[in-house]
Amino acid sequence: MTEAKAKTRKPDKRSRRAILDSLKSAGAQDAETLAAGMGLSAMAVRQHLYGLEAEKLVTYEEEARPLGRPAKLWRLTPAADRFFPDAHQDLAVGLLSALRTAFGEAGLEKLLALRTAEQIAAYEAALPATTDLRARLEALAARRSEEGYMAEVRSEAPGRFLLIENHCPVCAAAASCQGLCAAELTVFRRVLGPDVAIERSDHILAGARRCAYRVRALKTAKAASPAPADRAATRPRTRGSS
Repeated sequence: MTEAKAKTRKPDKRSRRAILDSLKSAGAQDAETLAAGMGLSAMAVRQHLYGLEAEKLVTYEEEARPLGRPAKLWRLTPAADRFFPDAHQDLAVGLLSALRTAFGEAGLEKLLALRTAEQIAAYEAALPATTDLRARLEALAARRSEEGYMAEVRSEAPGRFLLIENHCPVCAAAASCQGLCAAELTVFRRVLGPDVAIERSDHILAGARRCAYRVRALKTAKAASPAPADRAATRPRTRGSS
């Protein structure tokens, strides 16, 4: 089938949505990569991509390859944001503006502190009572995904993970009130506990495709040094000692 014919084929809604979700979660991809993840042929995926391109939901950039023609790396356009949860962002932004006007920055900070405390309580109740950091992160990601963040956890090294949020359903509100993002990091640190270090590595508001956090388990305290009596007991015996 020629590309011209492929562009005229109407994509089915299920495959169309799967492509949008994959590009949102994993970023720019070529048709072959998308096809492998969906169990379709590359040509079938291209048909869907051309239809999405016609609706201005996706676009592409060409990437040179060692052999053959450049590959098309497809990505979402801002127009595709409507397919992902927005958490009534216009309402949220309006309320934040009204609160700031009515109560000032101090009043807004009190509101954020209350919201932070409520999030901490809710997340602590959702996380399993275990010291397994991976299990706790998976539970946290599941809860965040329920709230529209499309969260996932990836291992980087023993005791080190990446908590990824591929979508921000409150992005407009966060842009209006920077304290929301700061409070989010506070929530994660409190919920995961003092034995875990977490730092933001990617930030949507800074221009990144996603928000991501590097998480690592802090080393436990070093084994206590032997007490003086123990050291005396284990001290090598010198010649002439009894």
